[in-house]
Amino acid sequence: MIEPQPSSLVSEYVRTYGRFESRPQLVNPLEAFAGMEQRLRQLRLKEWIGFTLIHPELYSSLVIQDAHYLASSEIYTFDRRRGELYEHASNARGGSPTLPPELFGSECVYTRPGYELVYAFGAERGTHRISLDIAASRRAPAMHGELSLDGGGGPPPLSVSSRLPGGPMYTHKRLYPARGSIRVGDSEFVFDPARDLAILDEHRSFLPYQTRWLWGTFAHIGLDGPVGANFISRAGTAADPEESCIWTRHAAEPLDDVSFAPQSAGPLSPWRMWSADGRLDVVFEPDGRKDVRHQLLLAAIDYFQLFGRYTGTLRSAERTHTLRGVHGVCECMLARL
Repeated sequence: MIEPQPSSLVSEYVRTYGRFESRPQLVNPLEAFAGMEQRLRQLRLKEWIGFTLIHPELYSSLVIQDAHYLASSEIYTFDRRRGELYEHASNARGGSPTLPPELFGSECVYTRPGYELVYAFGAERGTHRISLDIAASRRAPAMHGELSLDGGGGPPPLSVSSRLPGGPMYTHKRLYPARGSIRVGDSEFVFDPARDLAILDEHRSFLPYQTRWLWGTFAHIGLDGPVGANFISRAGTAADPEESCIWTRHAAEPLDDVSFAPQSAGPLSPWRMWSADGRLDVVFEPDGRKDVRHQLLLAAIDYFQLFGRYTGTLRSAERTHTLRGVHGVCECMLARL
C-alpha cells in the first residue's frame, strides 16, 4: 500500500513508516530523538546521495556520503570502447558535506582541493543538475562535466521508510532522463535524454553494526518510456516494505522477496536475480568490477560493485518487458560500521 506524502518523515518525535507517493519535504531521522540520545544516534546515522549513470559507452557511479565520523566521495567511470576503469576518491571530516534534509530546492556539495562534486536539485518535478570538476591523479585522468536531469520525465519515485534490525532506514530512488556531457581525460561522453538515464539513490539510515546486503538496479528507455528495477536482499522486518520496485512509465510497483545467486565464485561471474512471484527474472553479466576494502580497528568494509548488462524479463501490471543487454549494476556490502 502506498501512503500519501508526509510533509516530514518525523513529526513531534514520531517517525512515519511505509511506502510513500513521493519524498517527504523534510527527511531528518535525528528529529525522532532529543538531547544526548540525538547526539549518540548521529554517530550511527549513515547518509548518502549517489547516482548510477546509464549510457551505452560509459558505466559510471558517483556518491557523496557522510557517516558523521568520516565523510567521503567516490566516482568511477568505465570506458567501454577502451575497456578502461578509472576511479577517484576523497575523504573529509564527518559532517562537512552538505546533504540537505530538504533535498528539492537545495544543493548537495562535496568539495576538497582538486575534487568537487555538486548536485543542484530544483523543484521535485523540475530540472536537477550534476556537475563534477575533478583533477587528474596518478591513477586516473581528470573528469569534468555537467548533466541536466528531467525531474518530470521519469516514473514515480521509490520512497520507503522501514524498520530494520539495528535501526530504521529511509531511501528515495528515482529515474531521470539525462542531458549533457562528461569528459574523462580526452574522451567525451554525450548524454541524450531520449536514450540515457541517471538513477538517484538517496539513503538516510541507522544501519546495524554488522551490515550485509546484495543490491541491484538497472534501467533503459523502451518504447513505452523508462523501464527498470531496483531490488535488494538483506535482513529486514516482514511487516514493513522493502526498497525494491519495478519502474514503468506510470508506477514504481512494489517488489518483494528477491534472491541473488552467483553462477560461480569468480570475481566476474554472472548472477541470477529473481523474485518469488516471478515478476523479476534476470541474469546479470558483469563487464567490470570496483572493489573497496578497509580495515579500521572496530570498523571494516568489504564491498564490491559490478557493472554490466541485464537480460531477462520484468512483469509489470501492464505487460511483460523483455530485457536484452540493459545496463545496470549489482553490489555486495559486508561491513562493520
